[in-house]
Amino acid sequence: MTSHSIIPRLRAPEPGWFARADVVVIGSGVAGLTAAIQARQSGYSVMLVTKSWVNAGSTRWAQGGIAAALDPDDSPEAHWKDTVVAGAGLCDPDAVRILVSEGPDAIRRLISRGAQFDRTDEGEIALTREGGHHRDRIAHAGGDATGAEISRALVDAVENDPGIELIEHALVLDLLLDETGATQGVTLHVIGEGQRDGVGAVLAPAVILATGGIGQVFSQSTNPKVATGDGIALALRAGAVVADVEFVQFHPTVLWLGSDAQGQQPLISEAVRGEGAVLVDTDGHRIMQGIHPLADLAPRDVVAKAIMRHMLSADVEHVWLDARCIGDEWPTRFPSIFQNLESHGIDPRTALIPVAPAQHYHSGGVRTDLYGRTSVPGLFACGEVACTGVHGANRLASNSLLEGLVFAERIGAVLAAGLPERRPFVVRSAQAAVLDDDLRMVVQYAMTEGVGVLRSHDSMRRTLKVLAPIADSDVDNTACTETWEMTNLHTVATAIAVAALTREETRGSHWREDFPDARPEWLRRIRLSADSDGVLSVSFETVPQVPSMKEVL
Repeated sequence: MTSHSIIPRLRAPEPGWFARADVVVIGSGVAGLTAAIQARQSGYSVMLVTKSWVNAGSTRWAQGGIAAALDPDDSPEAHWKDTVVAGAGLCDPDAVRILVSEGPDAIRRLISRGAQFDRTDEGEIALTREGGHHRDRIAHAGGDATGAEISRALVDAVENDPGIELIEHALVLDLLLDETGATQGVTLHVIGEGQRDGVGAVLAPAVILATGGIGQVFSQSTNPKVATGDGIALALRAGAVVADVEFVQFHPTVLWLGSDAQGQQPLISEAVRGEGAVLVDTDGHRIMQGIHPLADLAPRDVVAKAIMRHMLSADVEHVWLDARCIGDEWPTRFPSIFQNLESHGIDPRTALIPVAPAQHYHSGGVRTDLYGRTSVPGLFACGEVACTGVHGANRLASNSLLEGLVFAERIGAVLAAGLPERRPFVVRSAQAAVLDDDLRMVVQYAMTEGVGVLRSHDSMRRTLKVLAPIADSDVDNTACTETWEMTNLHTVATAIAVAALTREETRGSHWREDFPDARPEWLRRIRLSADSDGVLSVSFETVPQVPSMKEVL
């Protein structure tokens, strides 16, 4: 395979200020907030850095809920089975065991911190079902505002802890490393007024990446505009291993606003189909009938592929979601979605909803062990930016919030045993550059067209041919937020395209038209890393064979 390169270090001014902390957490979603709280329980000083407002990340947009075996008729074994089936052979069985076994207590601790979930008339947590689940195990809050409620409870806990310094409107730049290659902090740029302005450095022997997703790599996504893959890009530049990055999940039911719509697109939660909504074509025929035993509640990759197949064969730009069965319960069961639909002139009680797949979640990321440790000493990762092995080739619905909770707590357990050694950092000699932000849409459309839901050797080679010269196009571009983000987007896009081209099969959320079947020789994890010059290399990791549930749990 032709070699591909990323920018090895971001061009940036020298730090104008320095701060010290025991632990730096980058990101303020469910994973980052939980990690900060856990670190404080060990008595450490924590600096929490977030790119926008503390509650502006992807967590607050999570509608459907959080999955766990909370019902007496459910079990971790059943949750385990649904997760590994959705993961299409690439789940790490031990990681899934941890998720489903520790998940229920993690949610109870979340409740003890003030999170309020919807309840039944009997006072029990109300549970619903989503795609890929065979049991009602999705806890929700405010009908369809689960993420917002979880974020509210955790933000309150963080803001009321004087041992956590919160820095908002700050973009993390690069990792500071000592002569052994271990983490010693980060550089970042703060937009604001006060002592922490401009480019600075936070010196800390432990850095936790919780930067969320990569949605803005594509032209249409449900992710907020801050989701530019900063954590993965930083990790690659620091020499960390990333894995499973080819598995990009496209949510099947995103409100279709036209072919020229850009930025964050409105999500129609899977929970809507859990309440009886079905996908239909222009003639009212059910699209998922006969496709999968779970029909409209099949795993997301199955539903997204079925929609795309129909759109291609019928030459249409979207399909329809018929949710009229919810009727007068719409405003109370899904208040946020209902209001959003009304704002676009759609009354779901009486009208069909136009939907199409859009990028939603990234199953891969910075490779970690079962305690969030990456291949770079002192660097941890949790939440969507991490690859724990939980999701495999396709994330089961509503497992993401749970993963953030569980594995952030496990990082806390590691840090409780002691911090890594604090040493002086060294200035890296790698060539620094930033890319022209005017090329952002070029990258986004190249990724959507070539490495979107439908992929082939030819489509991905075309995308890489677009991406490659961009990496060489730096002409002393000004270092600023836009060019830093653009450089990160290009880095992540290149990694995804390289990994997707490497995997010559269809599995989970990775669908190759030229290799339409899953192949047993690809029951392995693709790993990427970059050398000091930014040249990417590919390696492979054996995926443990999934044993029986009784053997694992």
